[in-house]
Formats: sequence, structure tokens, C-alpha cells
Amino acid sequence: MRLDDERESSNVEDRRSGGGLPIGGKGIGVGTIVLALVAMYFGVDPSVVLNIGQGLNQQAPIEAQAISKDDPMAIFVAKVLGSTEDTWDKIFADAGQQYPAPKLVLYSGQTPTACGAGQAAMGPFYCPGDSKVYIDLQFYQEMKTRFNAPGDFAQAYVIAHEVGHHIQHLMGTSDKVQQARQNARSEAEANQYSVRLELQADCYAGVWAHHADGKNRILEAGDVEEAMTAAAAIGDDALQKKAQGYAVPDSFTHGTSQQRMRWFNQGLTVGDVNRCDTFNTAI
Repeated sequence: MRLDDERESSNVEDRRSGGGLPIGGKGIGVGTIVLALVAMYFGVDPSVVLNIGQGLNQQAPIEAQAISKDDPMAIFVAKVLGSTEDTWDKIFADAGQQYPAPKLVLYSGQTPTACGAGQAAMGPFYCPGDSKVYIDLQFYQEMKTRFNAPGDFAQAYVIAHEVGHHIQHLMGTSDKVQQARQNARSEAEANQYSVRLELQADCYAGVWAHHADGKNRILEAGDVEEAMTAAAAIGDDALQKKAQGYAVPDSFTHGTSQQRMRWFNQGLTVGDVNRCDTFNTAI
């Protein structure tokens, strides 16, 4: 992945130097952490999925600093975020709108968020309450060792997927899905809304890759395969089979490996957000 010509985003907040910050309230139980590890929830509001938003003191001071020039992984993340900003700036501008970019927070272990207590065990996530993407960079090591999904473009896909949730928040899609989930007649039906939301975020990640490559030729041989491997590794069916030996489709919240690869490729191929409507088509 070629990022030499990409600018670093200034919207990166580094909280890692302070270590794990106090987050108040009750700690997360072992069962919750196991659930998070099994699902490796990409982008779901943690206060909804894990129900951990109680007892957080949002007024607690947060230590943050600029990223170090001697931190190549942080610089990589900042460049990927900058690339997503340039892409979505143009897409929104072409539609006559302004794009309010999200912040990206680097943390270690745990951190307070507007959605509840952010925990590394949850994987990267987007919080609509403060319009921030949260990531503990140790997750990338998990991708490599636990899920056999290494590579810089696979890592970039993770960030682009979370930014996709930010786009959904700006468009009001996330709120509509949350309302639909609350009105669902069963847990299986509610989960289907979540699946469609996640697949659309995958498609939006592909839209970013399409435009970024068209502008600066960031893709190298093997990059698309890296993203496809990552998408396949985090499909609900693959994760459940890895964790328990079998899959339970009614419990899926993110989509199968095949669905995730399909919708990322859809965005990558066409580069059109209007072709990412996962809610009114077969997935």
C-alpha cells in the first residue's frame, strides 16, 4: 500500500501514554469480554451491543497528545484517516454538502467514550455520541496472529469500515436502524438490521479504496486480497465456527464472510455510495 504521498490527518488523538484510564462504574464481566472476543465487533456502538454505557463519568479529564514522528503505526493510521477525509470531503462536496470528519482515538486497554467504557477486547469501534473512532493498535497484532489477516491494506480497511459507520451516522442511517431494531419482533429480525448496517459500512470502505486509488494509486499487488482475507476472517460464520465449531445464522450481526467480501468489493468496484444500499436488496 503506497502512502508516501498521503497527508497525515490532524484528527488523531493519542491517549496511550496515560495507560488505562479510570472509567468508573462496574467493570466488564468475563462473559462480556468473551462475547466481544468471539464477535470482534467492528463498528457497533458498544453501549448498544455490550450494554456497558452505564456509570461512565464523561467529565473525567482525558490525557491526549499528538502522535510521535517515531511511531510508524500511528503515522500509518493518521495517513489512512487523512485519505478517508480527502475521499469523503470530495464525495460530500459533489453532493453540495460539507463533510465533518470524525476524530480517531488511539488508546491502550480501556478509555472513556460517549458510548460507554471502551475496551480493547471489543476491537475497533465507532461511537456516534462523540463522532470518534476508537482503536487499540494491539488489535492489528490480533488480526495477524489470531485471524491470519495480516497486511497494511487489511489494517486500512478496518479504519475505513469504522469511518463508514461515521458516514451512516451523518446520513441518519444508524438512527433508523436503531429504531428498527427496537421495533423488531424478534432478536433474529433485529440482528438482520445490524447485518445490513455492517455490510453497508463494508461497502463504504470499498468506496473509499476506489476513490483513493483513483486519485493517488495507493493500491499495490496483493492489497485487495489482504482486505478480502480480513473481511472473510471476521465474517460471523467464520468467527462462530472458530469459537464454537458451528454457526448460528439467527445470531449473526455482521454478515457472513461471503457477504462481507461481496459488499466491500461492490464499493471498491463501482465507487458509488448509491450502490451501497444493503437495506433494499438481497444481501
